[in-house]
Amino acid sequence: MIQYTKQSSFFKAFFVVIIFSASIGINAQEFPEEFHFLKEKYPESSFIRLIDEVNISVELEDGGLAIKQQFVEEDLFLDESATYGSKKSLDFSTFFELESVTATSYNFKKGKYRATEVKDFIEKDELENSFHDDTKSLNFIYPNLEEGSKTKLEYTEIVKNPRFLSPIFFGNFYPIKNKKVTLTADSNINFKFQEFNTKNYPIKFNKEEKRGKTIYTWEINDVDEIKYEAAVPTYKKILPHIVPIITSYKTKNDEVKVLGDVADLYNWYYSMVKDINTQPTDAKLAELVHSITKDCKTDLEKVREIYYWTQKNIKYIDFEYALGGFIPREANDVFNKKYGDCKDNSSILSEMLKVVGLKGNLTWIGTRTIPYSYSELPTPMVDNHMILSYRENDKTYFLDATGRYLPLEMPSSFIQGKEALIGDGEGKFTIEIVPVMLPKINSYLEKTSLVLDGNTLNGNAETTLSGYYKIDFYNQLEAYSTEKEIKEYYTRKLQKGSNKFLIDDFNEFNKFSYDDDFKITYGFNINNYAKELGDEIYINLNLDRQISHFKSDDDRKNDIEFKYKSYYFYENTLEIPKNYKVEYLPENFELSNDFFSCRISYTKNENTIKYIQELTMDFLTLTPEDQKIVNSAIKKIEKQYQETIFLKKSI
Repeated sequence: MIQYTKQSSFFKAFFVVIIFSASIGINAQEFPEEFHFLKEKYPESSFIRLIDEVNISVELEDGGLAIKQQFVEEDLFLDESATYGSKKSLDFSTFFELESVTATSYNFKKGKYRATEVKDFIEKDELENSFHDDTKSLNFIYPNLEEGSKTKLEYTEIVKNPRFLSPIFFGNFYPIKNKKVTLTADSNINFKFQEFNTKNYPIKFNKEEKRGKTIYTWEINDVDEIKYEAAVPTYKKILPHIVPIITSYKTKNDEVKVLGDVADLYNWYYSMVKDINTQPTDAKLAELVHSITKDCKTDLEKVREIYYWTQKNIKYIDFEYALGGFIPREANDVFNKKYGDCKDNSSILSEMLKVVGLKGNLTWIGTRTIPYSYSELPTPMVDNHMILSYRENDKTYFLDATGRYLPLEMPSSFIQGKEALIGDGEGKFTIEIVPVMLPKINSYLEKTSLVLDGNTLNGNAETTLSGYYKIDFYNQLEAYSTEKEIKEYYTRKLQKGSNKFLIDDFNEFNKFSYDDDFKITYGFNINNYAKELGDEIYINLNLDRQISHFKSDDDRKNDIEFKYKSYYFYENTLEIPKNYKVEYLPENFELSNDFFSCRISYTKNENTIKYIQELTMDFLTLTPEDQKIVNSAIKKIEKQYQETIFLKKSI
């Protein structure tokens, strides 16, 4: 009955689609020539942005700056998926205040477009379980959208802080017919315009002076849709955009610096953190710090104990209310509430170190989703995270207590290779590069003993995990509490040979340890794995084929990013069945290039065959050119994976 219902629903939907498609075909001639031209020009696109207009005004007002941004967006829907574009929302917050919004949909009927204005707007707080900020959204629905419909959105926002001018994008994941940006400012306001990914885009720029105003304009026409691809480091590395930066402005009496360089940015940041934790440390917090560090023999051991306590006991909840997104809360409050955001975790870490006479430095940093350096973009767009830095013996430790299970020596994976802005008091800062962890720090090591029982392969394995690999397992294991759930998890994660892999039993060692490797031992079986043909057995010892996961599509256009560098070592020892001899053993194989190395070897002993596979994946990001090299090499390795051992029964 259930199956019949589903099929009936499918066929009903199918006939509806046919009828709907037929009606579209009948009405197709009713659409204006513009629609047919654009549909033919962009056959893969569901809509095109006809008009994308931005007008920005920046004026001196009462010794400060008044900034207003006006937007006009007009879209034309090119197929029947138009209904999916009905829902729309606009975000606003303390820093970006919505002043007015008008939204209209247009349907082409009887030779002309007829307008229907949106009347209902619903305001929502945008809250998630672990993220709370003052962002709100204005939600609405365009009525009656269908193929050939248009929408027009006009809205105005007030920018409350001159450091938060929005980036201007000149391309997107949809085609754009016309994009025009006009920035009008009083002539004594100074700007810098930083361009990204604009090299291959014919953007027309003009600057003119007119009645005490400077007018900057940018315009581009007929921009093709940019292909969306998963695992791109960040869309900001793809989309062409310009970031306007107000460097300074002159008032009647003075010149005011805004964001001319990194020092200006740091000075603004410092002004918001200089007065935190000036009160005496909470007595209970001080007592706790002395308690957890009393047996420590070195300063670094004290840092380790404090850091791990914070990770374990201060729950990460992200709060971003107004300037609260930049100002850490008092350490005493964080201690008493037992939760906080990245700034709050850094605040309590700093205070706890201070209790034992050590110094930590508040540090601003951007995650790997942000492609900018501090020198090229000294604005709040360059970073989105705060950690604490601790320096000892010329080595800097980057402490991110928002994470879980992070050992002292490892930064969060998502800040590897990023610039860190390390504060050291008023006007004093340094910029350091967070190190990228070497592949062998993030290891997956596996030793397996194998026995054949007919065509079933039975095994006992020991898997040892370290670094980010271990942390990934820990974070996922937190979701499972029963033995059945954990066993199912390991059956998925440790699968080898085929999808018939089943774990019989398992044991865990050093689970959730910060500094020790995590070890799992387990017994397993893979039914119907070996092939028996008369007195011959064929078996493939390439049970783990991890490298295939690093292969990308051959036609990929953009960079691809991975969480961390990694190292894999697999040792499989097969007991040769009684009364069988090795008739064929594959040759050893080795391949290496600038990105990874692979070694596969086979060794026959008296009554066993030992197989070893070793992989070193030494990259975080691959360009399209790099991907071609990597793909070509992986295909050679995958060919080696087809090699099997041939055992023959002895006479």
